[in-house]
Amino acid sequence: MFWRKKKTEYQTTQVTDENFNELVGDSKIPVLLDFYADWCGPCKMIGPIINELAEEYQGRVLVAKVNTETNPKLSAHFKIKSIPALLVFNKGELVERYSGLIPKPNLEEILNAYLVGHSEEE
Repeated sequence: MFWRKKKTEYQTTQVTDENFNELVGDSKIPVLLDFYADWCGPCKMIGPIINELAEEYQGRVLVAKVNTETNPKLSAHFKIKSIPALLVFNKGELVERYSGLIPKPNLEEILNAYLVGHSEEE
């Protein structure tokens, strides 16, 4: 046939004001948080990349999303001024932050750097 059945999209973890400490603060693995909004064009462009990374790094890195519209406390706490904003946490501490569109290979490089450091310490 000329059409292919569309693969069901991976359900990326949603971090909220309520579950942040449990999912990110207490995480034993590195965390990449994508701060986004449904109306944001660049967020829609990086969204599928975030979903792919979440699926590919499952169990090794928590790749999750934060909706800035429904989680204003987190947005204010991390002083999110523009979206998409990507924050990297290691051992519960914020270690890096990026704004705007970042190509998938660059994000993989960032995550892999924390995986190398993470596996050496265990």
